[in-house]
Amino acid sequence: MQSLKDLKVGQKCVIEKILTSGSMRRRFYDIGLIENTEIECVLKSPAGDPKAYLIRGAVIAIRNENCAEILIRSVGNGN
Repeated sequence: MQSLKDLKVGQKCVIEKILTSGSMRRRFYDIGLIENTEIECVLKSPAGDPKAYLIRGAVIAIRNENCAEILIRSVGNGN
């Protein structure tokens, strides 16, 4: 299964499962990043880390190390 860090700019996905726990899981929930939420990768920093994601109308930057703990199901391209 793919993780959120595999998402390319312009692609959309749906969150399948969040593997992290504790305070980081709580932070994800606080920004609306929960199972069955559709998100889109909208920007990538020049170095590739972090990437910015459109989550429930807000653009949020998340580091690749945290994205690796979020499993996704792809829903297509934003083109």
